Amino acid sequence: MHLLRTDEQTIGDLEIFGKKTGSGIFDIYNQAHTRGGETLLGELFRQPLSDKEAINRRSSVIESFAALQLKFPYDSAFFDTAEKYLISADDEGKGKNSQAAIGEKEIQNGVQSVIQIIQLTKTFTERKEIKDINAYNAEREVLERLVNAAVFAPVLKETLKPKMSYSAVTAYDALFRVSEKQKIKQLLEAIYVLDVYVSVAITARERHFVFPKALEKGQCLLKLEGLYHPSLKKPVANDIAMDASQNLIFLTGANMAGKSTFLRALSTALYIAHMGFPVAAKAMEFSVLDGIYTTVNLPDNLGIGASHFYVEVLRVKKMAQELSTGKSFFILFDELFRGTNVKDAHEATVAVAKGFAGKRNSMFVISSHIIEAADQLKEKSNIDFLYLPTRMNGTVPEYPYTLETGITDDRHGMVIIRNEGILDILKKGKKSI
Repeated sequence: MHLLRTDEQTIGDLEIFGKKTGSGIFDIYNQAHTRGGETLLGELFRQPLSDKEAINRRSSVIESFAALQLKFPYDSAFFDTAEKYLISADDEGKGKNSQAAIGEKEIQNGVQSVIQIIQLTKTFTERKEIKDINAYNAEREVLERLVNAAVFAPVLKETLKPKMSYSAVTAYDALFRVSEKQKIKQLLEAIYVLDVYVSVAITARERHFVFPKALEKGQCLLKLEGLYHPSLKKPVANDIAMDASQNLIFLTGANMAGKSTFLRALSTALYIAHMGFPVAAKAMEFSVLDGIYTTVNLPDNLGIGASHFYVEVLRVKKMAQELSTGKSFFILFDELFRGTNVKDAHEATVAVAKGFAGKRNSMFVISSHIIEAADQLKEKSNIDFLYLPTRMNGTVPEYPYTLETGITDDRHGMVIIRNEGILDILKKGKKSI
């Protein structure tokens, strides 16, 4: 299975796992019922796909689960008990005292939980509506094969009682934790996949997310309708389209006009779509990419004595090296070359943007305050110019957050500074409250 190329800078920019003070994109999709499912979901967020069939198949499974309003077919408590019980077998294998790790009562509870998991899995795999989901056949057949193994025939016939006999518990314990430990492990792992699908399906249904359609790689095509950032409570949606004839967007707008939020919304949707997950939009289709790289919050690297500008240069160099492979990428820079003087930033922005635009099998978005660069970039027919406007209500700037075509020279920094009374404070002293 081919995976999408990305890096920690991009994962951090998109706040996939959030910050210390808040939740991230992962938390929006995480409604897992098991610890194993939650762990697997986190791994999937670090491993987006770069394969059209794999993306569409996963998307189809989750969309079918959402349409069925499928619930997780187990009691989550079974897994808490079973996992603790099964882990004890690993402890024993490491030479630990198994009696110290788990007692007789825990063994009985663990055995009963595993029995119920196997029986419920059997019932789940036989449901007609599940069998009718063709995209899920491979995963369903794995579950079916495991629970229908001859060694588990007595388990499927077992009638659970409040207290099982000592001999039955001992026999099942040997089966689950010793002779067929690997099958039990495989079963749980397959159920964790199911847990992830159900979790994401619930998110899609509750939030009315759309399931994107993945197209052949190399087409350089992206169409999004009603795009918004999934973390916003009252988002403003935007439409955007890119293809080989216009594969670079040059985005302008004043501070606070919403550029960074839009850039994150766009990048997040494309990243999540490559996982086969639903996205915050009304409609989406995209040609599969080989990699996604963003540069929104690029930190100085004081450890190697590098200035912010030099770190930016190294980042651009990495992008150039990736593009030299001939593969398809989505590359985004928010305020390219902000770490140097205006003249150098102007020249560098024009040169790099023109170089990027020449890679017609990849897509690029560059935001900038250096609107003078746009005059030279207009020479390239495949560069599209968009901006986020500011409307002045008297001396108060208002932001509609709606994309418009063209270039804006909106600069309201001094207006905001005056509105906050900063100059008066510096001149006359502390402003009274």
